[in-house]
Amino acid sequence: MICKTFEIGKLKIENYNIYLFYGRNVGLQNEILEKCFTNDFNGEISKYEENEFLNNSDLLISEMLNKSLFQTKKIIIISRVSDKIFKNIEDLSKRQLSDTKIILKSNTLEKKSKLRNLFEKNKELITIPFYEDEAKHLYSLIIENLNKNKLKLSRDSINLIIDRANGDRENIKNELNKILSFSYTNKKIEFETIEKLTNLPENHGFNQLADDFLSKNKKNITKILNENNYSNEDCILILRTILSKSKRLLNIIERYKNSNNLDEVISMTKPPIFWKEKNNVKKQVTVWSEVDLKEKINKINEIERIVKTNSLNSLNIVSDFIVNY
Repeated sequence: MICKTFEIGKLKIENYNIYLFYGRNVGLQNEILEKCFTNDFNGEISKYEENEFLNNSDLLISEMLNKSLFQTKKIIIISRVSDKIFKNIEDLSKRQLSDTKIILKSNTLEKKSKLRNLFEKNKELITIPFYEDEAKHLYSLIIENLNKNKLKLSRDSINLIIDRANGDRENIKNELNKILSFSYTNKKIEFETIEKLTNLPENHGFNQLADDFLSKNKKNITKILNENNYSNEDCILILRTILSKSKRLLNIIERYKNSNNLDEVISMTKPPIFWKEKNNVKKQVTVWSEVDLKEKINKINEIERIVKTNSLNSLNIVSDFIVNY
C-alpha cells in the first residue's frame, strides 16, 4: 500500500510491520524514520546494509521469527535495498512479526521493481516514496535553521546551497552544519566564504587539496599550497573540508568490507560523489587502512583545536600537517 509522506502522521504504525522507504530525498527519509519510529522507541534497533543482511539472512530471519522469553521489541533497518532482497521480504510478509518492525531503505527503485510492486499491491505492507523537495521548501528550511542559530546569509548564498542540494534536505543539513561550525562568533558570513565552504564540484581549491591529501600526493599538495595565497582565516575551512572527505572515505571503506563491488559502494554514497571524483576515491580506498584513517581523523580534530588557540600561526601549522600526512 502506498502512503504519501504527508499522510504518515495519520497512519497507525502499530498495525503494520514492514515498510519500504525509497527515493532520493534521504534527509526526509531519516527525519520520518526518527520522528515516527526510533526517537521514542525503547526496544532493540539493528541496522544492516542489504549485502550484510543477505549474507546472514538465515540467522537474522530465524531471530526475527523465534521469540525468546526475554525478547524486547525490535526495529530492523536495512539500507540500500534492491530486488536482491525481494524473496526474503516476500517470505517475511507471510509470517507473524508482532514484535518486530522491518524498515527497508532505498535511494532508487524503478516502477518495474519487484520489491516496489510487492509493497504497492499488498495492503499489509507500507511503501513511502520520498521525492525531492522543491526549492521554495528548501529555502524555508534554511531560513528556519539560520534564524534558530541567529545566523545571516545573503539570498545568493542560500540559493547557492539549494543548487548544490539536489533536492535532498540531508545535503542541506550537511552544508549548514559545516557553515554553523565555521560561524563561531561571526554571525554573518559572506558569499565568497560560502563558495569555499560548500562542497562544490568545481571548487578546486580546498576540495582538490583534500583529495590530494587523501591520495597521499605530496607533489600536488605542495604545488597547491605554493600557488594559492591562503590566509590564516582559511585554515579552518581547509581542515573542515579534509575532515568531511576523510569521514566520507572512512564510510566507504567500512561499507566496502561488506561488499566486493567498490563501484556500487561509491555510486550509492550520499551525498553523491561527482563523477570526476570517483577515480580519486578508488585510489584513496587503496592507500588508507580503516585504522590509519580513523587515527588521521582524530589528528585533524586535534589540529583544529590547536589552530583555534594559535590563529596567527595557523597556516604554518596546517600546511605542515598536510604536507607531512
